[in-house]
Amino acid sequence: MRTQAAVAHERGGAFVIEDVDLDDPRPGEVLVRVLASGICQTDLHARDGYFPIPHPGVYGHEGVGIVERLGAGVTRVREGDRVVMFAPSCGACPNCDARRPAYCLRHLALKMNGVRADGSPTLRQGGRPLGGAFFQQSSLARHALATERNVVRVDGDIPAQVLAALPCGVNTGAGAVVNVLGVRPGMSIAIVGVGAVGMAALLAAREAGCGPIVAVDVRESRLALARELGATDAIDATRGDFAAALAAMTGGRGVEGLIDTSGVPENVQRGVASLAMPGTYVLVGSVRPGIAASFDMTTLQNGRTIRGCIQGGGEPETFIPSLVARYRAGRFPVDRLVTTYRFEDIERAASDLASGAAIKPVIVMD
Repeated sequence: MRTQAAVAHERGGAFVIEDVDLDDPRPGEVLVRVLASGICQTDLHARDGYFPIPHPGVYGHEGVGIVERLGAGVTRVREGDRVVMFAPSCGACPNCDARRPAYCLRHLALKMNGVRADGSPTLRQGGRPLGGAFFQQSSLARHALATERNVVRVDGDIPAQVLAALPCGVNTGAGAVVNVLGVRPGMSIAIVGVGAVGMAALLAAREAGCGPIVAVDVRESRLALARELGATDAIDATRGDFAAALAAMTGGRGVEGLIDTSGVPENVQRGVASLAMPGTYVLVGSVRPGIAASFDMTTLQNGRTIRGCIQGGGEPETFIPSLVARYRAGRFPVDRLVTTYRFEDIERAASDLASGAAIKPVIVMD
C-alpha cells in the first residue's frame, strides 16, 4: 500500500515526509494505522548511524494506532483494536521462553537491521528497499507493519499522545525501578538524567514510596519539574561532582539504588561511587557501541552491584497495560512529560528533543 513516512536519506540528515510503499501484512503481522508515535534519542541515534539500519531509513518505535488488517494466523488482536507497539522479541530463544523478552537473544537484529526477521524488507520507495522494520514497526509513518508479538491492545479512553510515551522511554524508566531495582517504601534512590526515562523512573519511585528520591540533571527546568513530580532533592550536575553531593545528603552512606540515563561514561564512576553498601547501579542510557567506562574496583566490594537494563527488563505485554492503569488512576501523570507535534513538524520535534527543549516529543498524525 502507498502511505507516508518520515524518511532520513543520509546519516544525520533531515526527516523528510515522503510517499513510500508498505508491504501487505504477512503471516503473524499486523497493519496499523498510526495515530501517534513518540520520538526519542534511539530514533536520533538510528538516524545518525549508531545502529546498522541502512539509509535511507524510516524510524519510530513508540507507535499507537488502530489495527486495519491482520496477517494469517494472528489471534491476539482484531481489526479495529487500538494497540500500542513496543520492542520486538523472537518468542523462541531461552530468554523468551523464560518470559524475559527484553533480553531476547535476537533483539538487536529484530530492532536494528532494517528488515523482517527473515531478512525481507517491509518498505520501498521507487521500487528500491528502504531501511524499515525499526523495532519491527518504523512507526514515524501514517501506517506501520508490526508483528503479533510486539503489539498489545489498549482501551480507547487514554489519549493517543499519552500512550505513545509509554512503549520505550516510560516503560524503560519505570521498569528499571520496578522490575530491576525492586524498590520498596523508604528505599533511597537517585536518578541521573531526568529526561523522559528518568522522569518515568522518578514517578515509579514516588508511587512505590521511596525516599529520599534525588534527581540529578544539568537543566534547572527539568530539576524544577522533577521536584513537582515527587523528587525530594535535586542536584545541578553543572555545579560539581554529584557523587560528593549525594554523599553529603546521605551522611556519607550513599543511595541504595541509582538509575543512570545519561549515557555519559564519567557518570558510571560517579554513580557507582554514590552507592550505599549494598546498593545497585542500573545503566539504561543509550550509548554508541564501543564507548568504555571505568570505575574503582574496590567500590564493588560489600555487595555493590552494577547492571544494565533493556526496555525496563519486564514483559511489555503486561507492564504497559499496568502503566495505563496507573495513569488512569491518577498515580502516573506521564502527560506532564509530553509535548505534541504535527507530523509535518517532525524536524522541530527532533530538534527540541536534541536540545532538551522537550522531554517527551510525540508526533500526532491526525
